[in-house]
Amino acid sequence: MIKSSPAEAGLDAAALERLEPLLAEWRMTSVLIARGGQLAYEWHEKGEDSVAPLLSCTKSVLSSLIGIAIEEGRIAGVDQPISDYFGEAADPQIKIKHLLTMTAGWDWPDFDKRYKAMKASADPVGFVLDCDLVHEPGSAYAYNSGGSHLLSVILTKAVGCSALDYASSRLFQPMGFRQAKWTSRRGINEGGTGLQLYSRDLAKFGQLFLQKGNWFGRSLLSADWIEQSTKPHHRALLNYEPPIYGAYGFHWWHSPASHNGAFDCFFAFGHGGQILLVAPEAELVVVVRKRITGRNAAIYSRRLIMDYIVSSII
Repeated sequence: MIKSSPAEAGLDAAALERLEPLLAEWRMTSVLIARGGQLAYEWHEKGEDSVAPLLSCTKSVLSSLIGIAIEEGRIAGVDQPISDYFGEAADPQIKIKHLLTMTAGWDWPDFDKRYKAMKASADPVGFVLDCDLVHEPGSAYAYNSGGSHLLSVILTKAVGCSALDYASSRLFQPMGFRQAKWTSRRGINEGGTGLQLYSRDLAKFGQLFLQKGNWFGRSLLSADWIEQSTKPHHRALLNYEPPIYGAYGFHWWHSPASHNGAFDCFFAFGHGGQILLVAPEAELVVVVRKRITGRNAAIYSRRLIMDYIVSSII
């Protein structure tokens, strides 16, 4: 990604400079703004970029890997029952798309309250599959990192290597990522979290989606998958207050202009306010990384984007 001045990318440099006192006050650690493929603004609390956890932004990367595996014929498609991978332990009604949209129907309390118990379990996969089915798959949304972990297991079984190895060969190396780490257990990378990247590389991932999967002449991800995965499949948390979430796609959040007051956009979101936002109409990619000071403190990341960065667009 080419570096440029804010003015060259159509941004008000003075408005962005006035942001910097707020970045410390709001406990931001990194902010990057790319417009039209140019990295126009970069700020890091410690002065330089570093590898840091994506937290649940990991889910959006995992979703792209599922899309690549489908395009390569390794996975039959989003309508494939997960029982093809887990046998009789899985309800045959549940399909891959239900994991991607978090509508599997399991009894999974709001805001991932079973996640820690799942992670501490001797058998995380069995822990998830043993949950009671309380809704018809596809009918009700519940944020569920357990389903995300099953996607990592499915990917690993389908492609014959870990999610990290697959991501490295299909995305990270072709895009020139500097470094990637991803926590794993028994050869399975965590599906719901655990990936660590440089902020600049996370911005590149957003730029790939803005460019409809084409990385400067090389197709890494199908435009159809990008369209399908970033559009809303369920209203999800569109009406949550404060307004830090949105509707839900295939492990991407979607926020329409009517919701955010600016533009239609989609974003990866990690606990406490880690955001990778892509706004195609504005040719905008924004990375915001923040110290975790509480779930709803993520409103500061949203305010930074919608109240300040958007107003800097000339």
